[in-house]
Amino acid sequence: MIRPKFLEDGNTIAIVSPSGPIKSDSLDFAIETINSWGLKTSIGKHAFDKYGVFAGTDADRAADFQKALNDKKVKAILCARGGYGAIRIVDLLDFSKFLKHPKWIVGFSDITVLHAKIQSIGVESIHGTMAKSFPSVTEKSLKSLHDTLFGKYSQTLKSTKSKFNRAGKCKGELIGGNLSMLYSMRGVPFEYDYTGKILFIEDLNEYLYHIDRMIQNLKHSGILSRINGLVVGTMSGMKNGVDEYAGSIEEIILDAVSEYNYPVMFDFPSGHEADNQAMIFGTQHKMNVGGTRLTV
Repeated sequence: MIRPKFLEDGNTIAIVSPSGPIKSDSLDFAIETINSWGLKTSIGKHAFDKYGVFAGTDADRAADFQKALNDKKVKAILCARGGYGAIRIVDLLDFSKFLKHPKWIVGFSDITVLHAKIQSIGVESIHGTMAKSFPSVTEKSLKSLHDTLFGKYSQTLKSTKSKFNRAGKCKGELIGGNLSMLYSMRGVPFEYDYTGKILFIEDLNEYLYHIDRMIQNLKHSGILSRINGLVVGTMSGMKNGVDEYAGSIEEIILDAVSEYNYPVMFDFPSGHEADNQAMIFGTQHKMNVGGTRLTV
């Protein structure tokens, strides 16, 4: 895997909106924070556009992202928010110049699509807080993003001692993201190669039976049998449908992986909550459950 260069004082971060729309003042805090880190920002021309559920047309969102990919002065691309739309622009993007001058791409949720695409061409990326969320996440989350971008982060992240954790140790490249997005990308050309990996999943506002459907897909397609370990981030706002589901989110997941022997870690501090710790996808990690750490 190719590792982009870590940032230095005076470098530029481009903020673009590849998915959902944002309001014109929603980046103020992120810009102020990034400037306080000694960095400069450039904002995509169409960052504040609105076209239904998208931040502008596919062509305009792709144009902003392409410009940031191609610009040698831009050392990292910070996605403004998730929502929906990244899948619609992937095939419009040309990564040839990006591969010659790789840079960090940062985001989560819908940006899982871009993480998978970037992993498929052999480049590491950062699963972390997006610009719109800067005011609502913890200082620890912002520090983790700062330190990861500057190469200062030890990447020693701690989970809670959940009673559902399954003890064990393993190694592997960390990949994954939003479970709904992983499910929706089954069969696409840039789907993750899951073999020998540590898989991270998180999700938001899903019905429990939807979670079961998606995790069963990962089981029956063979994905869950090929990974080395499973890290479950925040599963926020889970809900029942008309009929109550007979089982918790942890029980749904443990049932799906019951025949495999790798470690499983729950309540990992990453996802759609205020504590959203940055992680590098595509690099080798060590996972230790029994302790509560996921480390590089």
